[in-house]
Amino acid sequence: MLARTLPNPVRALVATLLLAVAAPSASLHAEMRSAWVASVHNLNFPSEAALPAEAQQMQIRRIVSLAEASGLNALMVQVRPEGDALYRSRLEPWSRFVSGAQGVDPGYDPLATFIAEGRAKGIAIHAWINPYRAATSSKVTRARNHITNTMPGAVRRVGSMLWMDPGEPAVRQHVVRVVQDIVNRYDVAGVVIDDYFYPYPGSGIPRGTFPDDATYAKYGKGQSRGDWRRNNVHSLVRDLHGVVSGSGKRFGVSPFGIWRPNVPPGVDAQLDQVMEIYSDPLVWMREGWIDYLSPQLYWADAGPQSYSALLRWWRSPQANPRGVPIIPSIAADRMGGSHKWPASEIARQLELEKKIGPRRANSAGFIIWSMGPVMKDLKGVRGVIRSSR
Repeated sequence: MLARTLPNPVRALVATLLLAVAAPSASLHAEMRSAWVASVHNLNFPSEAALPAEAQQMQIRRIVSLAEASGLNALMVQVRPEGDALYRSRLEPWSRFVSGAQGVDPGYDPLATFIAEGRAKGIAIHAWINPYRAATSSKVTRARNHITNTMPGAVRRVGSMLWMDPGEPAVRQHVVRVVQDIVNRYDVAGVVIDDYFYPYPGSGIPRGTFPDDATYAKYGKGQSRGDWRRNNVHSLVRDLHGVVSGSGKRFGVSPFGIWRPNVPPGVDAQLDQVMEIYSDPLVWMREGWIDYLSPQLYWADAGPQSYSALLRWWRSPQANPRGVPIIPSIAADRMGGSHKWPASEIARQLELEKKIGPRRANSAGFIIWSMGPVMKDLKGVRGVIRSSR
């Protein structure tokens, strides 16, 4: 009755808000059929920085509509790519990837728009954050309220990037406050963090190195450097789980897809995530600190990093005695680039996900990396995903 007495623009806004409240999102207990929506470097959204608000909102509507048409029921939207925000944060500046310059208001709220559009289409929106990456390039101008300026003593230069030191308690507390703010103010289905804890080794980043001598001297007494770093990561995962699950929402982590080299036997890995990026997902599962795990199984089946062998191991009682839901991330983008996978590889992996157990409704599903191939319908991938239901 109230809406009928209001002017047309206000009536439309009220209708949208009522829909957002009334329309159910995808159940937290249903099979998760999702895709990653990456904002870093404008990979998936927005297509370029500083587009008008109306153009960005149209892109959000298209992404959500294509997700629905592809048979997805959730999206993992990257809302914190480098200590910034694709939402109206009380703690961090607007992302340059949305507004063109860090700290500049884009004129609308991307996360709120994703949530409203998702509710209209039955697509649950999860907030995806990078916990410690502070800047993809140290040369980019940062806002005064960016964490590198508010906590300069905890900033570490790593190659061309800036990284917040996971060993500094104030940094971890800040990340927890950021997530608390999101779950308190936005009706997201959950929060997911990716695999950026300590930096991956690479050009200019020797294996196992991180410039944290001072932090280790201050906080690491009685522990080896490796154990101390792993405990720093454990602390963040445990504390985030408490905040997110305590709000009735779902908390997940998407780690590197191979636990350690030659595990399971015969699996080849050039990275030991436990010893080199100080990430140990088995501990998180055994301690009950996560609601699901989405290992990045970005390899073809039956190869040296066999998708099916890895999925079977992650879901095994040996690795996962509590039966934490294992929802693999699948590399649809490898149908392009130098890999040139056929669409049948994605179809096979989706089918294997259904067959490799244990698999219950709330411990099943997948996350497609990334929404880009779905938006392009690369090699007909929308139909492949749709037909896997």
